[in-house]
Amino acid sequence: MHVNAIRTQLALGAVTGTALVMTTGCSGGNRAAGESAEKIKMDAAAARVLITPGNGTSAVRPDRSVVVRAASGRLADVALDSGGRNVSGEYNKSRTEWRSRWGLEPGANITVRVVAQNSDGRTATAVSTFRTEGTPSTVTVSQDPVMEERRKDTYGVGLPIILNFDKAIKDRAAVEKALQVVADKPVEGAWHWFDDDKQVVYRPKFFWPAHQTVRLVAHLTGVPFGDNTYGTKDFTRTYRIGRAQVSHLDIAGHHMRVDWDGRPVRTIPISAGNGETHEYTTTSGIHLNMEKDEDVTMTSPGRGPGDPGYYSELIHYAVRVSNAGEYLHQTPGDEDCLGNRNCSHGCIRQSRDDAIWYYKHSQPGDPVIATGTDRQVEPDNGWSFYQMPWRKWLKGSALHR
Repeated sequence: MHVNAIRTQLALGAVTGTALVMTTGCSGGNRAAGESAEKIKMDAAAARVLITPGNGTSAVRPDRSVVVRAASGRLADVALDSGGRNVSGEYNKSRTEWRSRWGLEPGANITVRVVAQNSDGRTATAVSTFRTEGTPSTVTVSQDPVMEERRKDTYGVGLPIILNFDKAIKDRAAVEKALQVVADKPVEGAWHWFDDDKQVVYRPKFFWPAHQTVRLVAHLTGVPFGDNTYGTKDFTRTYRIGRAQVSHLDIAGHHMRVDWDGRPVRTIPISAGNGETHEYTTTSGIHLNMEKDEDVTMTSPGRGPGDPGYYSELIHYAVRVSNAGEYLHQTPGDEDCLGNRNCSHGCIRQSRDDAIWYYKHSQPGDPVIATGTDRQVEPDNGWSFYQMPWRKWLKGSALHR
């Protein structure tokens, strides 16, 4: 019996892709008398792979998927290098196809390296190099300034993920597809666009489960931003979710109950807005703790010195819960109002000891759920995003999901 030596052949397609062919062959001479066909071991079928875009291709869109297919055999490994950045992808169940998941660098040389394996375990390698089109976009992305300033903090279960762009986004769907939120304890959530398509916010349908890590990866490299320009840099942030601190504020009853992980830990006598005017009425609804300062000078909105109702007061241990000037803070006087009457200009007043305690334990993103007034906080007033019903929130997503 004569068996041909195993040979590996690499063939590169000129237009449609790069083909990797791993072949084995067998031929036989005259058999000895009585020799059975079962004694002739046939080599495994060839492993054959097609890479698209093919080797030498130019002007490839950065947002185009790279696809690797095995016509026979299976894919052992696929590595996609985009300007020194490894781009991940997904295999199908049989590992006969791999497809890139995120965009590529614009105007760059891209390299794909594939290892294929046939049924008897022998491997061969193919490489395809092509070039993308497009120029770098000047659109920049940033996180909400308060969140950026407090990046090392532990966040509350109401944490919103807020991204701001310096220009309006034309293709919101393309950007939204590139935004990945990964949580240790996943829950349903969605993005919603604000500010004439310059801000996008992610929130869960309800709150986050407590005590976990949430990670944002904005895969903006290769995302089209218009005029043949594409993103060139990803944006990542990691958030630690702490205990579930939820404050229930009864404005009519003049007290606030603070729960930790569903267990009441403190009841605080408070005094809210006196309701003499609309602006002096504390808003009801779901607020979130935002920034906090030990000392804040608060002045009456739209009034100057000498105007009726003007005030300017130095306030201590202030935790902001809206953009309309609502804080939880130490009362500057009127101690007798606490637990009895609403005497403030719209903020939530507490005693010194309670204000220090609340300030110390406040996390950005802690929910403060207020009831008892006819003025509702607007969903875009600070971080009050949970005020928007879930169906309406989904309508603000470019993907509606």
